[in-house]
Amino acid sequence: MAGSKFAYVKKFELPDALLPNMFMVFRLDGHSFHRFSDEHEFVKPNDVRALRLMDHAAKSVLEAYSDIGLAFGESDEYSFLLRKSTTLYNRRESKIVSTLTSLFTSNYVFHWPTYFPDVPLRYPPSFDGRIVLYPSQREVRDYFAWRQADTHINNLYNTVFWALVQQGGQTTTEAHATLRGTVSKDKHEILFSHFGMNYDKIDPRYRKGSVFVRIETPEAPEVTTEATSSQPSEGIPKKAKKGKVPTTLELLHCDLIRDDFWEKYAHLLD
Repeated sequence: MAGSKFAYVKKFELPDALLPNMFMVFRLDGHSFHRFSDEHEFVKPNDVRALRLMDHAAKSVLEAYSDIGLAFGESDEYSFLLRKSTTLYNRRESKIVSTLTSLFTSNYVFHWPTYFPDVPLRYPPSFDGRIVLYPSQREVRDYFAWRQADTHINNLYNTVFWALVQQGGQTTTEAHATLRGTVSKDKHEILFSHFGMNYDKIDPRYRKGSVFVRIETPEAPEVTTEATSSQPSEGIPKKAKKGKVPTTLELLHCDLIRDDFWEKYAHLLD
């Protein structure tokens, strides 16, 4: 009971409210996912089933929390941008991180059979989460540019590496040696000259990652989400409450580095 003689222990809890008027980016990463992907025999260099499952779990988080306007995912990680003015859980860092991480993870496990119907889940996956605060739009844009640049660098390397192994007959050790010291231009040349692959023609999902954008749709009778900031909707779409603008979620595989995206979706940083 709150009034018992043991209640004094609550005084040891430290406040962890995040600074106000700062952009909040929540990022989660798969824990030991190299092992997880090997155990579940993910297709190399990209397993579209795994990426779509990540998108599904991320969308569930966006559906539950309307304060998230943008999300970007690649491989086993996802980043979520919360509104600068959000008061979600009174901006308590531990509450936000633990709740969003557990919601994402539970959806990943729950929807696993949908994307891997013939692959039983051999052990439960886990994700770690963190929040980083950014003071201005510039840092937010640079953050997402950084994550997308990382997507390109990793995917280009992995695409060439697995082409050398799967089609070129090299061992993994030999493939790493072949690529040691190469730059982007060299990797493009190896793909084209040895395997007839034009990297720029590869599915943009792999090259650019996944981008979820929340868009206002005032005329729509139903919306993808309209949960309150502090009450998750468990991923179930709801109709907009009176006075609230309904929204939908759009999944894109587009460039986040140039100005075009941010000019088209300027409301994300308002």
